[in-house]
Amino acid sequence: PYHARMGQKGAWHEMKSEDRYVGIDVSKERLDVAIRPGEEQWSADNEEEGIGGLVSRLQETRPALVVLEATGGLEVALTAALASAQLPVVVVNPRQVRDFARATGQLAKTDRLDASVIARFGEALKPSPRPLPDAQSQALAALLTRRRQVVTMLTSEKNRLHTASRPVRRQIQQHIAWLEKSLTKLDADLGDSLRESPLWRESDNLLRSVPGVGHVLSVTLLAELPELGTLDRRQIASLVGVAPLNRDSGTMRGKRTVWGGRARVRAALYMGTLVATRYNPVIKAFYQRLCAAGKPKKLALTACMRKLLSILNSMLKHGTQWGPPQMQTTALLI
Repeated sequence: PYHARMGQKGAWHEMKSEDRYVGIDVSKERLDVAIRPGEEQWSADNEEEGIGGLVSRLQETRPALVVLEATGGLEVALTAALASAQLPVVVVNPRQVRDFARATGQLAKTDRLDASVIARFGEALKPSPRPLPDAQSQALAALLTRRRQVVTMLTSEKNRLHTASRPVRRQIQQHIAWLEKSLTKLDADLGDSLRESPLWRESDNLLRSVPGVGHVLSVTLLAELPELGTLDRRQIASLVGVAPLNRDSGTMRGKRTVWGGRARVRAALYMGTLVATRYNPVIKAFYQRLCAAGKPKKLALTACMRKLLSILNSMLKHGTQWGPPQMQTTALLI
């Protein structure tokens, strides 16, 4: 379908609906929608009926892109519905939209303005839709979140045990035992979820063939970095937050640093890289070479994280297992 649009001199001309960009601001109760170009805005309830109506309306509009902010899980149902309806949807980091809003002088914080800014962000920057987790990967992500919660509670209870008085020590010990049992069950559930999907199982096997990549890192990458294997090495490093970024201003040249990205993925990658610097021949040699060249250990470890991530990204992209000497030769060139 086509829609009429007023030109600069008052003449109407036709605009394809595919030229339209949709921004959706997601909250717990409501979905605020804005479409660019133009001033079309409306709201829907963030529940099954409201999402269904929104999706149907957007299918009629046939937009070029639908942009949402990542909101800690509130956007999952809507994103899944949009993707199932074959609408081009992309979930972006809220920080990107905030930076864009500041750059364009739109700093007011209202729901309607947020939806408009998200739509303007999509129209101006046109982020590419990325692969989204399917229902199984979303279930895996939920299990992983619960595992982190249990680990946090377990750590807190063990810390309390050191200073607890005699009357409460037994109760804390019982709670620790229950949490450890729950953690064991969660790990088993995570393994079962992987085995239910041939794709996940294949990906898990590929990742865990690399020295330094264990169960936790593999599951974290599969659940929280679905783009792994679909982007180039620079894009995936930037997405995780291990790509060195310049901090320059005018004639001042700052140090290159890493920031942003997905903190949970980066934390798991850090622990895996520590192991890899001891047991992975490629990462170990790379780390030792950087240290011998006088690089600070923290900087060398970050570089190793980036290298390990690039290797894993390449392996998933090409479906190849770790296998010296071919893989080592390839890894040294990454």
